Amino acid sequence: MKKTIVSPIWLSEHLEDLDLIILEARLDQNQSNLENQFQDIQIKGAIIFDIKNTFSDIQNPLPNTFPSVSQFTIECQKLGINKNSTIVVYDTLGIYLSPRVWWMFNAMGHSNVYVLNGGLPEWIKEGFPTEIQKKNTYSTGDFEAKLQPELIKNKEQILKNINSKEAVLIDARSPDRFHATIEETRVGIRNGHIPGSINIPFGNLLEDGKYKSKEALSEIFNLNDKPIYFTCGSGITACILLLATELISDNPKAVYDGSWTEWGHSTTLPIDK
Repeated sequence: MKKTIVSPIWLSEHLEDLDLIILEARLDQNQSNLENQFQDIQIKGAIIFDIKNTFSDIQNPLPNTFPSVSQFTIECQKLGINKNSTIVVYDTLGIYLSPRVWWMFNAMGHSNVYVLNGGLPEWIKEGFPTEIQKKNTYSTGDFEAKLQPELIKNKEQILKNINSKEAVLIDARSPDRFHATIEETRVGIRNGHIPGSINIPFGNLLEDGKYKSKEALSEIFNLNDKPIYFTCGSGITACILLLATELISDNPKAVYDGSWTEWGHSTTLPIDK
């Protein structure tokens, strides 16, 4: 198991490191109806990482889809990210978007990336410096993405896994969505879940906007030695679960990037309720 999260104290002690890049994960809206109370301030020196408009495949009709290697490389270079950069990513909601960015960098071959536990709310709570958000220009970095395909699963692989049961499939959505007791908010999406999947809502892993202790996480997951695949609505909150399991296990892990938006949109893929 590798180090995946850092504390505000750790980050405050490394703010002047020359190879440090601080990224604020950004998404225009979230499907969990979480309220952003920090629209105009950021951690001092942070760079905006725009998931939807810059770091997604905008040609794909599915939301927040994983970008191409070339797109990811070019956009990271524009932000001044280098091959040797130590990246700390946070978001304004505590723990919500930042694990997605952490996973994206790992899937693109850059493992020197960490999530700020508690995000901007915890940073402010502990009294560390912030600044008003502003547009900046950056020196072009030399970052190069190298895709790690084992960290990403598609619908064909998930469909095959229903019968093979090679991996455990965990769904991060709410119980109401998982068990189809409410309608999906996205138009044209069936309700229910992928057959054989189990439900661990992402909120169960968090307390006061931070990850629970390793002991508490171990009790929630109760893992065996199988690989673990993660799914959710559109590939965002699945990464919250993946990062949590990275804290407590060495199991191979991957995200189903299309998640329920892709699966539920199909009229032929099997569903349970």
